[in-house]
Amino acid sequence: MMGGNMNKMMKQVQKMQQEMAKMQEELGNRTVEATAGGGVVKVVASGRQEIVSITIKPEAVDPDDVEMLQDLLLAAVNDALRQSQEMVAKEMSKLTGGLNIPGLF
Repeated sequence: MMGGNMNKMMKQVQKMQQEMAKMQEELGNRTVEATAGGGVVKVVASGRQEIVSITIKPEAVDPDDVEMLQDLLLAAVNDALRQSQEMVAKEMSKLTGGLNIPGLF
């Protein structure tokens, strides 16, 4: 009797692993967008926490204030990565039923 329950549980774990792999692939194709400075800097990140693109409008470039542009880039990149992580966590929690399983994401 115990063996049957173990087999059933192992099949459920394997199914969850397959669903996770599929979800991670799908999330890698999804993106989030963050802006800074009223939209003069835009950063797009994937569900893999990779920066896909950075767009800087000409009015953001002031040779006399490079530090402002650097700050805008940092803010937008960090926001895009945070949004990407939140997107992944939200989707994974749907799959795991809200269980926080260390090492999954």
